[in-house]
Amino acid sequence: MPASKQAVTVSYFYDVTRNSYRIISVDGAKVIINSTITPNMTFTKTSQKFGQWADSRANTVFGLGFSSEQQLTKFAEKFQEVKEAAKIAKDKTQEKIETSSDHSQASSVNGTDDEKASHTGPANTHLKSENDKLKIALTQSAANVKKWEIELQTLRESNARLTTALQESAASVEQWKRQFSICRDENDRLRNKIDELEEQCSEINREKEKNTQLKRRIEDLEAELREKETELKDLRKQSEIIPQLMSECEYVSEKLEAAERDNQNLEDKVRSLKTDIEESKYRQRHLKVELKSFLEVLDGKIDDLHDFRRGLSKLGTDN
Repeated sequence: MPASKQAVTVSYFYDVTRNSYRIISVDGAKVIINSTITPNMTFTKTSQKFGQWADSRANTVFGLGFSSEQQLTKFAEKFQEVKEAAKIAKDKTQEKIETSSDHSQASSVNGTDDEKASHTGPANTHLKSENDKLKIALTQSAANVKKWEIELQTLRESNARLTTALQESAASVEQWKRQFSICRDENDRLRNKIDELEEQCSEINREKEKNTQLKRRIEDLEAELREKETELKDLRKQSEIIPQLMSECEYVSEKLEAAERDNQNLEDKVRSLKTDIEESKYRQRHLKVELKSFLEVLDGKIDDLHDFRRGLSKLGTDN
């Protein structure tokens, strides 16, 4: 069962008073993990991003999920280091306990021998001091035992709650899996329905385009029909004035025939005038030839006259 719905900080804690190491994680005011590390604990990687360990004292299996495999590896390496440190601390604590026990026994034997030998003041003072220290240590030990019993009871209750929560979480996970499967099936069905609707929308869009084209074609045909109706009205109006046009055409035809006759007469006159012009040109050419001959004769006569005048002038001079 997930102990927290969000990412929380997990820390390694060294308890100076108990000379022990703990893994602690707190979500607000709620203690999620409080596990004492012992030398016989083992951290197991169950997946690339999840690991767990068993706490026999708390009768609980703790599990952690990480955002990456590197963080999981780093936590596992630190777990191994802390486990070794816990082993060393346990050995030192055991040595201290054994040393203290041997010292107490030696003090008791020496004290008895001293009492048999002599009842001096310094020996009694030393024994009282050792006895007081032992009483204080015993009192502290009893207090620590009581404190540990309370904490152990608290941890047991916490572990019981965690176990219950884990069971509820497992049930919730199964329920979530079923809901997820149902949602996935529903999602697939909705996707198929969406694909069908998109296909139907595509067909509707194609039909709309066809309807738009048909509307445009109808509008074009209606426009052509209106133009044809306008032409028909014009033709009807023109048909009404056809008789008048026919009469005018006949009148124009008569005029045209008269004009053709006049044109024929004019053409005859033009041909006659052309003939007269040709004859006149011929006579002019003949007159030009005769005039030229006349001018030549006249020039000859004028030359003779000049010669005659010169002759007369000579005769007058000789006389």
